[in-house]
Amino acid sequence: MDERSGKAGEPRESGPKGRGAFALDGASQRAKAAVKAAWWTAAGGVTRALARPTKGEAKVKFEPKGPPVSTERLRKAYLSAFDKDAADVATGLYPPLDGGSGNPAEAFRQALDVIADARAVDQRRRRGDGVEVRQEAESEGYPNYYRQNFHFQSGGWFTDASARRYEAQVEALFSGAAGAMRRRALSLLARHWRGKDQRGLKLVDIACGSGAFLSDLSAAFPRAAIAGLDLSRAYLAAARSRSGRGGVQANAEALPFADASLDAVTCVYLFHELPPRVRPVVAAEIARVLKPGGVLAFADSVQPADEPDLSRLLEAFPAYFHEPYYSTYAQTDLPALFGAAGLSVAASDQAFLTKALLLEKTC
Repeated sequence: MDERSGKAGEPRESGPKGRGAFALDGASQRAKAAVKAAWWTAAGGVTRALARPTKGEAKVKFEPKGPPVSTERLRKAYLSAFDKDAADVATGLYPPLDGGSGNPAEAFRQALDVIADARAVDQRRRRGDGVEVRQEAESEGYPNYYRQNFHFQSGGWFTDASARRYEAQVEALFSGAAGAMRRRALSLLARHWRGKDQRGLKLVDIACGSGAFLSDLSAAFPRAAIAGLDLSRAYLAAARSRSGRGGVQANAEALPFADASLDAVTCVYLFHELPPRVRPVVAAEIARVLKPGGVLAFADSVQPADEPDLSRLLEAFPAYFHEPYYSTYAQTDLPALFGAAGLSVAASDQAFLTKALLLEKTC
């Protein structure tokens, strides 16, 4: 792990920095978010126009059961992610969302890459082919459930190109709201750790992917010992490059950490991609490595019970984006799942299509 201690003679920092250190005018933060949202909404629109996923030609047919989604309700849920994130930044809970390199040319390149790959994604969708990567040598030796083209993406979780493209893909998919949504978990953890000395705190971001949330954690808790863990070599390398933090290549079903060795674990968008039989195994492993009083900051998709008015969107997601385990996740009782592992819900939040839980190991 990479522990960043202060200089000799400096006062100890406690938790996320105070109001003055991170505070940003709410209107300014919202303006930056609006620019990002407009950019990725446009990129996503071009992608969908090229792929035309709702044309009905895919092998997987979508027959909605939920009521039509109100445009006003959808807009309100979408804006809630940006409003909550801006409010947390303005009160100094954590730093502004990292907008990437800040280079317009790089943002343009990323958008073009996503758009260029859209046709390949749509070809898989039309064929109903979500396991193309099982034929690739790079995927050999990994769990069978992992060897899939989740989201119909090129390369699955196994190529450098996939890892480079992932963050732009999810931002295009969620019209620029992906970062703000997942930071609901950061908000819960930052509130829980407020006032604590960061030095000596140990945290692992499980299934860190290409490292966007790991970067958020590093910025919010610069003196804590933080590392990423992922099963993909390619994604772990991208995470190291993006966040500057160390990483471990390992399966979340068998975490390579000692019992009661971590103060916190974070886990973002993993559980809806795990088979039902694997979810309790991973939950138990997380509980095992947490210290008594340690916490799991969890974020994943909202479930139909959380947002009945958006249930049609949730039904469409696995149909159009190859999420073979999503339907069982949608019906999972998460407090009961984690409760069986010894973790109890201490706080919760949600915004747009993401829910966050803070779960504490009570003994």
